[in-house]
Amino acid sequence: MIIILFRLVVLAAMVLIAYSVIRFFIDPKRKLEKAYDHKDYYFFDDPSNVRKNFLLTYKGALFEGEKYLGTTDHSFDIITISVGVKNASELYLLEKEDFYFLEKEMDLRYPSAKIEWKSPVKEFLRHRENS
Repeated sequence: MIIILFRLVVLAAMVLIAYSVIRFFIDPKRKLEKAYDHKDYYFFDDPSNVRKNFLLTYKGALFEGEKYLGTTDHSFDIITISVGVKNASELYLLEKEDFYFLEKEMDLRYPSAKIEWKSPVKEFLRHRENS
């Protein structure tokens, strides 16, 4: 009887470990960190939670977008997104076209939202438009 109970405990422990490993590999935060380390693109967002900010990484820069709810012609929706960079020193690899790519990606997810860039990105884009 004790041997059967011991085997059940070992089996339960193995299932728990397998579950934890699977959860670790499919965790979106881990995917974001991996994309950030490899300087890839990744968009981390919970579209069902309006109050939760989204994070995105591109070419080694990490951005945070704040979503603001408002009314459109047909429903309540995200109407404004304010995007800032976590560390301004990471922007040196980015060009104007990269910000247009990021705006397009945000527009795909939130088509009725107006995108506002925070400093220093706002000044960079304004300076590039004048040049």
